Amino acid sequence: MSRWHPLSTTVIACAALLVSGCATTTLQGRPVSVFSDPFSVAGMAATDGPTGLRDDAAAPSREVLGTDGSEIDELGVQAVSDVEEFWASAYGDAFGGEFTPVSEVHSWDSEEFDGAFCGSETFGLVNAGYCFDDETIGWDRGQLLPSLHSANGDMAVAMVLAHEYGHAVQHQADLVGPATPTLVGEQQADCLAGSYMRWVAEGNSPRFTLSTSEGLNNLLAAMIAFRDPLLNEDDPEAGADEHGSAFERVSAFQFGFTDGPASCAGIDSEEIEQRRGDLPVLLPGDETGELPVTEDSVRSVVDAMGTLFAPSDPPALTFDAVDCTDARMHPPVSYCPSSNTIVVDLPQLAEIGMPSEEDDGSGLASGDNTAYSILVSRYMQAVQREHGGVALDDAEAALRTACLTGVATAKMTDSVTTPDGNTIAITAGDVDEAVSGILLNGLVASDVNGDTVPSGFSRIDAFRVGVLGDADRCFKRFD
Repeated sequence: MSRWHPLSTTVIACAALLVSGCATTTLQGRPVSVFSDPFSVAGMAATDGPTGLRDDAAAPSREVLGTDGSEIDELGVQAVSDVEEFWASAYGDAFGGEFTPVSEVHSWDSEEFDGAFCGSETFGLVNAGYCFDDETIGWDRGQLLPSLHSANGDMAVAMVLAHEYGHAVQHQADLVGPATPTLVGEQQADCLAGSYMRWVAEGNSPRFTLSTSEGLNNLLAAMIAFRDPLLNEDDPEAGADEHGSAFERVSAFQFGFTDGPASCAGIDSEEIEQRRGDLPVLLPGDETGELPVTEDSVRSVVDAMGTLFAPSDPPALTFDAVDCTDARMHPPVSYCPSSNTIVVDLPQLAEIGMPSEEDDGSGLASGDNTAYSILVSRYMQAVQREHGGVALDDAEAALRTACLTGVATAKMTDSVTTPDGNTIAITAGDVDEAVSGILLNGLVASDVNGDTVPSGFSRIDAFRVGVLGDADRCFKRFD
C-alpha cells in the first residue's frame, strides 16, 4: 500500500468569493499599540490591495511532470516554487538542519486515463497530495485546481499546495510518525501553510501578493470549506480520517500565520483535545442539530443568556421597531443601550438561520447558529453595558463582543435549562456556523451600531479567544 496525504477523501468544491449577506459598515480608526490594534492582523496592518500571482512573478524553479502546459499548471508550479523558496529560508530556524525539496512535482487530469500518482490511478482522483513513498507532490488540473481557482482565486491554489508541502516539511522535520493521528498531521499542515501565507502577506514572495483584508478573508473561506463533514455518532465514518472542524482548521492556520512555523510543532493530540474542550464534534443519533428560528426559540436563547450571565438588569426583548437615542439600529438584531433593549427583526433573523439547500459541507457553514450567534452577540453588549467602563461604539467593542460571544458559545456546551423549562445547548456544527457568519457579514463581531472591523482574521481570532477563555480575558484583551 502506498501512503500519501490527500487534501480530502471527497471531491472538493470551495466556497465562493465572499459576498456580505447583511449590511455592515467597516470601522475606520487609528491604533493605540500593535498589541491592542483592532485594525491589524497579527501585528500587520489590515489593508486591501492586490492578491494573487504577480504580473512580474519570478520564473518557476521546478518542472511539472505530466503537465499539459495549461495556465492552471503554471499557477500550481509557481505555488510549489514559492513555497520551496519560503522553506529554504525558514526551515533551519524553525526545525534545524537544511531543507530538502520534494523529489518531483506531478500534474494529472482526473477526467482522463493518463497515469498514476503514489500508486493510485489518477482517473477520478480529484485531489492533491504529498506522497511519503517517493517524496513527491501532485495535483489534479482537471477539476480540483480549476474549482479552487474559480471559487477563491490564485491564493486558494497556493494555500492548498502549501498545505500539501506542509506534509513534506513535517515528514522531513520528524514532526509526525506512523502512529501520528491524521487529525494532528492535517492541522500541523494547516499551521505550516499559515506560516507561508504570513511570508507572502509581508511582501517577501517574488511570485504572489496577499492583502490582509479581503485577500486573507477569502483564504479563510477556503479553510472553512475544507472542514470535516458533519456526522452523527452512529455514522460508520465517525472519528475516521479526521481533518478537523472549520473552527479547528482556521485556528491552526492562524497559529502559523501569527506565531510562525516553529509553533506548528506544538500541535499534537493533547493540544487539539485542549483546544476542542467540550465542543461537540458529532451529532447525537439522527438529529440535524437545527433549531428553527421562531419567537419562542429567540426567547429561549435570551433566557439562557440570562441564566448563564445573570445580569442584575437583564435586557428587555422586543420584536417591534424602537427609536434608540444612542445607537443605530441594524437588523436582524440590534441592542439599544439607552433602553437596555434587544430588538429582533424575526423574519430577517429566521432567513439567516436557514441552512442552505445547496450546503453539502464544502462551502461556508450555514444554519441556525449563524442567526443565534448574532442574537447572543447583542446580549453580550448588554453584558458590557452592565460591566461598565467600556465603550460600546468602537472597534474594541466590536472585537470584545465577538470574544464574549465565544465565551457564551463555550458555556452552552452544557445544556442550559431556562425558567420556562426549555433546554438550550449548542450541537456539532454550531461553532462552524458562527465562524462562517463572523467571516461573511461580521455582525457577531460588530459594535452597538453594527459596525465591524475589516479583517475577518481578527474577528475570528477574537471569537476564538472567548471560546478558549472567559469574560475577564475578553475585557482585558479588548479594553
